[in-house]
Formats: sequence, C-alpha cells, structure tokens
Amino acid sequence: MAQRILVVEDDEFLRELYDELLKGEGYEVSLAPDGEQGLNQISEGGFDLVLLDIMLPKMDGLEILRRAKATPPKQKNGPVVLLTNLGQDSIIKEGFALGASGYLIKSAMNPDQVLSEVKVFLNKNTLSGNSTTN
Repeated sequence: MAQRILVVEDDEFLRELYDELLKGEGYEVSLAPDGEQGLNQISEGGFDLVLLDIMLPKMDGLEILRRAKATPPKQKNGPVVLLTNLGQDSIIKEGFALGASGYLIKSAMNPDQVLSEVKVFLNKNTLSGNSTTN
C-alpha cells in the first residue's frame, strides 16, 4: 500500500509541484489549499506524513497544530513537517512545541531536496513503528 502524504499549501504552483513530485515517487497524495481544509483532513487522519505550510488563508499552520493537538484525529497521523519561507525561529520553535517533527524552508530547497527530506521523515516514522500503514 502506498504511503499517504497530505500537502497543505496555499500556493497553487508549489501545491501542484509537490503533488507531481510525490505522486511520481509512488506516494498517495492529498491536497488542501487552505487551513480549514487542511485541518479537516488532518482531523480525519491516516496520513504517513503531513507537509504543512505555516502561512495559510482561513487558518495558519500553527492554529491547525493547536487544534489537532486539542482534538486528536480519528486515525493517527505520521510526522508533521512545517513548510515555511520564514526564517523566524520563534514560529518554528512554537511549531515544534505544538508537535511538528521538522521544517523545510521552501525557498531554499529544490524538488530533489524536498523529496529526500520527505523520505527521511517517512523512514524515521517507519523505523519508530509509528507508520499508519503498519
């Protein structure tokens, strides 16, 4: 069974890029263009990895993490990796405090680097026995 990845990203170009990139590697990809839809999908759960943009319309990534922490998903999710263009340590620290496992600075990474980071987070999750497909 393919590993499931949720991409919560409001930038259409990046959302489509991540979608093509990840599907090309055989992952099952779900997309959410704003915070509200992202939270709905995270609440349903069952994702092996969540790529979560911090700056989103309707609800930002940190608020999604706060709400997801307060109300656990129906099915467990794997790690949440923040997507950001911000170099603001305080926001990233808050993301970690709310349960994020890592972050990627979008503007500093090419598609190959994003893919290799995705694989690292998925492998860590599988090795620790937290995969939703186990």
